[in-house]
Amino acid sequence: MKVFLSTVCLCAILISCSAKPQHRNINNLPHPNANNIPLDEKPDLRRETSTWIPILKYNKEQSEDGSYKTEYETGNNIIHEESGFLKDFSENNPNGVLVQHGQYSYQSPEGETINVQYTADERGFRATGDHIPTPPAIPDEIQKGLDQIYAGIKQQQERLEQRAKSDPEFAKRLENIRQANQNGQYVGPLENP
Repeated sequence: MKVFLSTVCLCAILISCSAKPQHRNINNLPHPNANNIPLDEKPDLRRETSTWIPILKYNKEQSEDGSYKTEYETGNNIIHEESGFLKDFSENNPNGVLVQHGQYSYQSPEGETINVQYTADERGFRATGDHIPTPPAIPDEIQKGLDQIYAGIKQQQERLEQRAKSDPEFAKRLENIRQANQNGQYVGPLENP
């Protein structure tokens, strides 16, 4: 009986030892790649690496006034040019606004050259290019409706201006509303007090 228990205990110990994960010292493993990243546990599953792409041209000019011009070209036909300058914008932005104009091109997977021109300024980022979808033309009926809406807004503004000329209190309230709207706190038109 003692021999049987000893054998069972010995088997349990051997099984538990063989079930424990083997801790290997990864510092002693060979590192076959340039980034010293160890291979996965399975030798046939290697990490993919990207291809090195040379920079063929790189120029950057920086002026003391904050303006700059930069350009570069890569070995896989990416060409980028950009210029920028600081523009005085408003009292809210005493340091000005960075205005950037540029263009870049690259080869699509189909071999087509893609050209993009862009501007980034206080109105946001705007890009143009033949590959960028453009919205369809506005149908005539919808355009007529938009023109009517615009005409109504313009007429309302003219009525408010006429009233502001004859009523200084109304003019002051109208100016406060315009300031709030300009700061993004839309209040709406003030037709009746």
